[in-house]
Amino acid sequence: MTKRRTLKTIASCAILAGLMGTAGLAQAQTKLKWAHVYETSEPYHKWSVWAADEIKKQTSGRYDIQVFPASTLGKESDINQGLQLGTVDIIISGASFAARSFPRIGVAYYPYTFRDPEHLLKYAKSDVFKELADGYKQKTGIQTVAVTYYGARHSTSNKPFKNCDEMKGLKMRVPDVPAYMALPRACGANPTPIAFAEVYLALQNGTVDAQENPLPTIEAKKFYEVQKNIILTGHILDSLVTQVGPHVWTKLSEADKKIFTDVMQEAAASATADIKKREGELVDEFKKKGLNLITVNKDEFRDRIVKAVDMGSMGYDKKDWDRIQAIR
Repeated sequence: MTKRRTLKTIASCAILAGLMGTAGLAQAQTKLKWAHVYETSEPYHKWSVWAADEIKKQTSGRYDIQVFPASTLGKESDINQGLQLGTVDIIISGASFAARSFPRIGVAYYPYTFRDPEHLLKYAKSDVFKELADGYKQKTGIQTVAVTYYGARHSTSNKPFKNCDEMKGLKMRVPDVPAYMALPRACGANPTPIAFAEVYLALQNGTVDAQENPLPTIEAKKFYEVQKNIILTGHILDSLVTQVGPHVWTKLSEADKKIFTDVMQEAAASATADIKKREGELVDEFKKKGLNLITVNKDEFRDRIVKAVDMGSMGYDKKDWDRIQAIR
């Protein structure tokens, strides 16, 4: 009888230990949501998925990150808000949206700020960017971890135009951010904010006459199907930032912060390389598709914007812009 009780006790202890082990395992794994508004075919998604898998490997499965593409968890303004509310844990987004909370960080989106992609990437590693990212973190708690080159933003339109005056009256879709509105405002067009996921339909049904985005995005979103004129305005050299919410970042150990940072920066560098390569290929490919590619005098556009849209009115600091110009 005593032996039987002893065996039962041992079995019960084993079951309890197993249950406790399972509970401990469940507690040890943290599930995170990584959101963005880009298509699954784009490098931003491909390398986000890679980063999520790599972080899981390097933390021995303690972090299980699911990537939600193509506005699955909301439009860009929604996921930025979600990062502060804690409903989203990691995002890739334009830092221009961060400028709603900390206007100075939006200065890099003022048209014709960067000379070329290399200038932008040097800025991303500069003391200027670190200062602005730290200022945003102090305001919101959000950690900016990596910067990805998004491409030179060009215009597409139902009707061709070669200069600023010929844009007058066009309804141009832009993100709901002051810097993106500078080009249409300066040229007499009507800036029309529409959620990214709704742009194709808006172009197709004539809600708007034009839009602006980098060539790889024009390809991925198939805007070329409904807009036959691509005007190479190159008015903004754009970037995306990978950001982690404060509800996640503050709980990471220093070792895990390093893993997150190293992996996300490697993913950003890989996506940047993909975008730069694709950007260089697309002019010829679009011409082969029968699209009308129009080269413009960028100096004329730059002069009009500088005269018409003061960066101070957007909350940007001219001193920050001058410091960016000095980066070599």
